[in-house]
Amino acid sequence: MNVDVSRYPGRAAAMVAGAACLLLGSMPATPATADPDTPPGAPAGVCQVSGPTGSPLPAPTLSAPRVQGGFSFLEGPVWIDQPGYLLVSDLGAAAGAQQVQPSTIRRLTPGAPAGTFVAASGSNGLALSPDGERIVAATHDNRAVSEFRLSDATRTVVAADFERRAFNSPNDVTVRSDGVVYFTDPNFQRGRRSDEMRGRTGVFRVVNGQVALVDDTVRQPNGIALSPDGRTLYVGAYGENLIYAYAVRPDGSTGARTVFATIGSPDGATVDCAGNLYWVSHNAGRVHVFSPAGVELGTISAGPGATNAAFGGPDRRTLYITAGRTGDYGISAISLGVPGYPY
Repeated sequence: MNVDVSRYPGRAAAMVAGAACLLLGSMPATPATADPDTPPGAPAGVCQVSGPTGSPLPAPTLSAPRVQGGFSFLEGPVWIDQPGYLLVSDLGAAAGAQQVQPSTIRRLTPGAPAGTFVAASGSNGLALSPDGERIVAATHDNRAVSEFRLSDATRTVVAADFERRAFNSPNDVTVRSDGVVYFTDPNFQRGRRSDEMRGRTGVFRVVNGQVALVDDTVRQPNGIALSPDGRTLYVGAYGENLIYAYAVRPDGSTGARTVFATIGSPDGATVDCAGNLYWVSHNAGRVHVFSPAGVELGTISAGPGATNAAFGGPDRRTLYITAGRTGDYGISAISLGVPGYPY
């Protein structure tokens, strides 16, 4: 997310159509491979796609219909399988002396009005933990990465600071199947709080509670995603109009970055089980779809101000996209040919 909504009023409840999904919560967090020289990939049973699959898109240019609107500013969609609903961050106008944007995690259950999962989450990007029991959230309210337990919304801190310096405003997050967390730290929601990162914005990882730097030379890193085989970390550089790729080692550390693709205003992202990458262009209002080799397969239009995307639905083949104008954000949805990776 990259827009300060303090100039705009409005918030409304909403609901979204959908269906129950696979039993993701029951899937083991154990990596599919025990090879110490190979990064852990998808847990057993999550992604059964193997071999060439062709394009997941029925046509190179698509449009995702809007299924509901009326929110303030949506970000970070993530699908929860039981009983089948989306969680999204709904950001309000910046407030207070420090001009920090409040945020609520909304629960969008099929056939029912929108509910509230966490009333004061301070969150932006969201991800599902490998055990399916927690939401890992980039929380700009406390300039940290947090977890919210699905059973009771209890909040704990995953990453509080780096070398005793506060982060800018953690924005988006992805989780490896063994629990390693990667997140971006631009300054979009830092507000008037002090700059303890000394003018840099960066990418970090968390392994067993220890925070390490991935890269602090990325200008305004935004969306972040892992390939389903665990070998590649993708980061969108909003300030550079680039998507970077980093080789990932078994211990979670990363190698030198390469340029994976060029798109305007890269925001949130997701992947499917074939390794195709779906990256939202905020200003263009569309999702760019790339093969694992970086070949652009097509685009999906979602309307102005697109922010993020996630797979869900009964077979995880529905791509949900958050997009809209501040004060009337909503969810668009389209069915595609390959199931999505849920983390």
